[in-house]
Amino acid sequence: MTSKMLPFLALACSLAVAQTSQNSSGSVEVGPKARAIQESALVVDTHADTPQRFLDDGFDIGSTDPNDAGHISLDKAKRGNLGAEFFSIWVDPQTNQGHFARHTFDLIDSVYEQAAHHPDRMMMAFSPADIERAHREHKLAALMGIEGGHSIENDMHLLRDYYRLGVRYMTLSWSNTNEWADSSGDINDPKVEHHNGLTDFGKQVVLEMNRLGMMVDISHVADKTFWDAIATTKAPVIASHSSARALVNAPRNMTDEMLQAVAKNGGVVQVNFFNGFIDENFRKAVEAQSKDQAAAVQQYLDDMKAQGKPVNYIEVDRIEREWMAKIPRPPLKSLIDHIDHIAKVAGVDHVGLGSDFDGVSGATPTGIDSAADLPKITQALLDRGYSADDIKKILGGNLMRVFREVERVSQQMQVTASK
Repeated sequence: MTSKMLPFLALACSLAVAQTSQNSSGSVEVGPKARAIQESALVVDTHADTPQRFLDDGFDIGSTDPNDAGHISLDKAKRGNLGAEFFSIWVDPQTNQGHFARHTFDLIDSVYEQAAHHPDRMMMAFSPADIERAHREHKLAALMGIEGGHSIENDMHLLRDYYRLGVRYMTLSWSNTNEWADSSGDINDPKVEHHNGLTDFGKQVVLEMNRLGMMVDISHVADKTFWDAIATTKAPVIASHSSARALVNAPRNMTDEMLQAVAKNGGVVQVNFFNGFIDENFRKAVEAQSKDQAAAVQQYLDDMKAQGKPVNYIEVDRIEREWMAKIPRPPLKSLIDHIDHIAKVAGVDHVGLGSDFDGVSGATPTGIDSAADLPKITQALLDRGYSADDIKKILGGNLMRVFREVERVSQQMQVTASK
């Protein structure tokens, strides 16, 4: 999305079992057992960038356009039995200088407007109880997570305002280091002033998030920022959309030591579906074309600036999709390998789904073209020997557990502070 890919680009089961659910083309066929598990599960995805489409393209989540290339719509969510989606509130720091908060509010408003237009199929949700109520009413629970601590403009009052408006997690940094948290996206850039992790203010932000009941998200942060957050937080953390660095050497992914630390903390790692984070060959191919792709996007940005026009996410996404389409998509196995690895290293209680839908320029593994394809993940996990109960944990149960614990810690902190 609007230069969301650029920081990444700049950085540099047995066969017999598998055959049970794959046809000759390698795509997954969802069987009755997997379908039954999917339909009985509460499926929670923690990261979709669809608000950019709401705001910049006038996209209606109720769209039934058969040519829509997007990952999320109400119909697609229903077909995949997606019960809750955390919509990403992401403000491009490059094109929103001087008004991060204003654009944050605009994106938040765009999510509310979609729910208001489709009250029979979608509702705003602010708690695990709300998610469960939406599920009972057969509605998509819409939640929000801010992607990048720069949105608070170094102001704790804004953090509290965002919480009051329904934001239930915040990624401490995006791919840009802000004034209080180092990012993995520019950690090796000598031109960027770094802090060696979290500043004192950054640690206060983490504790205030704990007090409010806002989940601390450590996707995108530099390694030292991760360790500072783990040492500071009083509640479990989440990685809203991160995969395993042991399998793909991307700085956005998490080392095994980090995975184990999240497990010890009681948190959860929500696996990112982006091909560049789940397949090493794809990552290398993206890196090889990164300068040319970045130049194509920059040309568009320069043209818009010269014409005095605002940058449109949809146009940037179109450019990035053209470049991503040049690289063969990896198989679904690549994604499942990351879920499996994290389940083995951190434990099956500490892994979930953080798709990054609508934020990766279409670069998802073969067979995962939208939320409608989520049952294929269930089938693939079933093929690897995962039980129905463990699959339901991965699909959403683990995130719900963490969300409840974050609420409990918040209540406890507020009671203690009032004494």
